Amino acid sequence: MTTAEYMALPFSLPFMQHAFTVTLMIAIPMAAISCFLVLKGWSLMGDAVSHAVLPGIVTAYLIGLPLSIGAFVAGLACATLAGYLKENSRIKEDTVLGIVFSGMFGIGLVLYVWARPDVHLDHILFGDMLGISRLDMLETGLIALASGLFVFGRRRDLLVHAFDPQHARAIGLPVRILHYGLLIVLSLTVVGALKAVGIILSVALLIAPGAIAFLLTRRFDAMLAAAVIIALACSFFGIYLSFFLDSAPAPTIVMLMSIAFLAAFLTRMRADRRADRASAP
Repeated sequence: MTTAEYMALPFSLPFMQHAFTVTLMIAIPMAAISCFLVLKGWSLMGDAVSHAVLPGIVTAYLIGLPLSIGAFVAGLACATLAGYLKENSRIKEDTVLGIVFSGMFGIGLVLYVWARPDVHLDHILFGDMLGISRLDMLETGLIALASGLFVFGRRRDLLVHAFDPQHARAIGLPVRILHYGLLIVLSLTVVGALKAVGIILSVALLIAPGAIAFLLTRRFDAMLAAAVIIALACSFFGIYLSFFLDSAPAPTIVMLMSIAFLAAFLTRMRADRRADRASAP
């Protein structure tokens, strides 16, 4: 086998092709959503929903429903409960999210140990993109399409709502639809990412692309495009490198995103210092 054939080997293996396809599909809407989560200060909401789906998954297994339905219902319930507690108490949003997601994740672990389902916990927590089925790929593709249509189609309205909800209400935007629509789409994308990267590592895809793009850009359209490109690049090269490093794809993707964030942070810090020196008398 030549060097070129060896380097191209991952693209010829069916399980690697499936991993590339499913991860790149779900990376696009997750990257777009991450921009709004970063702008709204909702980064912990992605963490909360990701952890909250576990009790829904176990409950769906016990009553014989598709796991994705249980995950979606639990994630949506978490997001709605967090919003209700924030609006009806003096507790700050980050505290509410910490209580809700840790509580639901704890309930999920207790149910998992009690039920002892055939589904291995590692596949739920960290995903199993190398063993994903065509049916799971179809499900993820439909979720990615629906989420992408909402986020990209309403991006202007969502941007106004992210910066100033009161102004959005004053100019006649459907604030409640935008608010709960974003929460529903967030829950959907977590379900779509469940089979690819799992509960825990989906948090990185819901935060890192938007955070990196925020450091590198100054306009929202540029931020959105940069976040999608970053998510796609890290997903592609993470899966590709994992084949040669003999590592799990999802952690490799997150490792690349962490490196990209550090590089973006250092780049922005140097640019700010140059700007300060240039403006100094």
